Amino acid sequence: MKKNILYIHGFNSSPLSLKAEQTRQYLAKKHPDVGFFCPQLASTPAKAISQLEQLIENHSANTQWYLIGSSLGGYFASYLAPKYHSLAVLVNPAITPYELLHDYIGEQVNPYTQEVYQVTEDHIQQLKALEQSAPTINCQQKNNYLVMVQMGDEVLNYQQAVEKYQHCRLIVQAGGDHSFINFDKYLATISDFFQLD
Repeated sequence: MKKNILYIHGFNSSPLSLKAEQTRQYLAKKHPDVGFFCPQLASTPAKAISQLEQLIENHSANTQWYLIGSSLGGYFASYLAPKYHSLAVLVNPAITPYELLHDYIGEQVNPYTQEVYQVTEDHIQQLKALEQSAPTINCQQKNNYLVMVQMGDEVLNYQQAVEKYQHCRLIVQAGGDHSFINFDKYLATISDFFQLD
């Protein structure tokens, strides 16, 4: 069974983000047999999800997928994980991104790709359509998530993630910020959660 990791970057981010690069380098060194995928996501939520679904389905034969999602990527991962029976690591995940996106309506520029695009009300509706209910104490699905948050996250309220995923495995760190400082020190923990060995 082939093992693949899909790293899903956040809003206005890219495969060149620090955490994506750290994950790529760690896997190349420690788990060279594990495939690593981190596409540049389309700027609309519906297109991004379609892109991720096509990637998974195009490689699905005899393949087990593992998901790592950062920020908005964590929200996308929480949608994809139950659909594809995947374990997912959510890093400072967005819980209600459709509320946050109101502040970003209008022109945006991705600092990595320089893509200029518009965030519209339609983006917000697309995000709402992807929302998943919280894993309950008795559901088997709760074991499929490792949620990592830092209390110093200046973009998202970490308590929302702790509340939604209270029945899952949680790593809650004092300090830090939205980028999740020292993420690379947790790659071994993530590998253990995925049982890559």
